Amino acid sequence: MSEAGDSIGSLATGALWAHEAERLSATGNTHHETGTCPNCGTERVGPYCHACGQPGHLHKNLMGLVHDIAHGVFHFEGKVWHTLPLLAWRPGELTRRYVDGERAKFVSPMALFLFSVFLMFAVVSNVGSHQQATAAAHKAKGHENPQAVLKKEEVKLAALETARAKADDKEARAEIDEQIDDLKSEIRTLEIATSANAALRGADADADAPKMVHLNTGWSWLDQGVGHMSQNPELTLYKLKTYAYKYSWALIPISVPFIWLLFAFRRDVGLYDHAIFSIYSLSFMSLGVVALTLFGRLGIPSALISLLAIFVPPVHMYRQLKGTYALGRFGALWRTFALLIVTSITSSLFIAFLFYMGNE
Repeated sequence: MSEAGDSIGSLATGALWAHEAERLSATGNTHHETGTCPNCGTERVGPYCHACGQPGHLHKNLMGLVHDIAHGVFHFEGKVWHTLPLLAWRPGELTRRYVDGERAKFVSPMALFLFSVFLMFAVVSNVGSHQQATAAAHKAKGHENPQAVLKKEEVKLAALETARAKADDKEARAEIDEQIDDLKSEIRTLEIATSANAALRGADADADAPKMVHLNTGWSWLDQGVGHMSQNPELTLYKLKTYAYKYSWALIPISVPFIWLLFAFRRDVGLYDHAIFSIYSLSFMSLGVVALTLFGRLGIPSALISLLAIFVPPVHMYRQLKGTYALGRFGALWRTFALLIVTSITSSLFIAFLFYMGNE
């Protein structure tokens, strides 16, 4: 089941990328106005076949291949700079213009979605891992093992007691006694913490080995999944990340029915409109994660990053809803709150789907 799912995910992603690459590479310069189309055999009356759309002039050398790649890249880049500003500032206008048929100057929603998801996982996996490693290093430097700290405190206590025994001045002994009392209090706290830690981890040789968690929810796949995850959480996290990348497209069919419910009584919009809305919205959120991750890497205060993560998504949802569906302020506002709830539901369903796939 899992291997079949992997194949389906890989084929879907590859097919979508191949479709976009084919569409872009087909925009190359053509030189022959007439002739028979080598693809379908139709007699052309212009640079492109009017039956299948294939260009008449086809490169058959290495330099031609380089030309096609370069043309596709720069052609795609030009569309990106038309698409991204609208996606950020006027997402509703972008969605509506694409749905209404204005597409030549914009990146297709699915191509943008696949690119943004790929970029998000690449940035988060590399930059995020670097930040976690740096934080762990700082933590290791600043926090010692409780048992090691306890031994150091006991050494300090012994030194203070020796110093008190040698002190002749009454005031000096009183000051040392005060330090000894404070140190003993700290030592008692450390002893309690060390004992509790040892009791939780276990005093046997297998104390560091992860314990398997046993659940009995009635859902065998969930019980087994939690058990496997508790035994090897790092492997589970890796598998979840991998499946999240491969099956990111599943967010679209999961979210579209919920968006349809927000417009169940509108006859002028359909599932296609909702799908384009969902894809552009997911693309923006993915690119937003990339931006916030890079902001953290650049040293921007975490408080500011948290504020952006909290307030930017609902504002973007509001603007996209308002522009895409020609809503008034009140209609866009209540749907924004509903969409935030929908987002939490679809995210939970997606995570459950990943968890199920990862434990098949």
